Amino acid sequence: MSSDTPATILVVDDDEFTAELTGLILESAGYATLLANGGLDALEKMADDTSIRAVVSDMNMPFIDGVQLFEELRQQGFKQPFVLITGEDAAPLRIAHPAINAILTKDEELQETLPEMVGALLGENRT
Repeated sequence: MSSDTPATILVVDDDEFTAELTGLILESAGYATLLANGGLDALEKMADDTSIRAVVSDMNMPFIDGVQLFEELRQQGFKQPFVLITGEDAAPLRIAHPAINAILTKDEELQETLPEMVGALLGENRT
């Protein structure tokens, strides 16, 4: 028995091209995506759309970076899984911010690792 509605994932990036690319990776895995242009837009979209099941955010953005966005969402009571994507090595960020559900490096494996991680965080069994 499967639900007819795909889970909606909020993709946050200040670079529209990267956001669309990340969205395509998730959509090809069967998710619906909503794109936010940076952290402030993401906060508005989270407040407006109760169907969002997870957030995938870039780390380096102006005004609010990925870590600040995560902290702000938690302060506002949002408990959805949060995946941070970084162009740098993810290991130091994982150590510095253990509360973030997952931190992935933007690399050639992201196409596989991102949908797998989102599926695991949403408790979906994708075979």
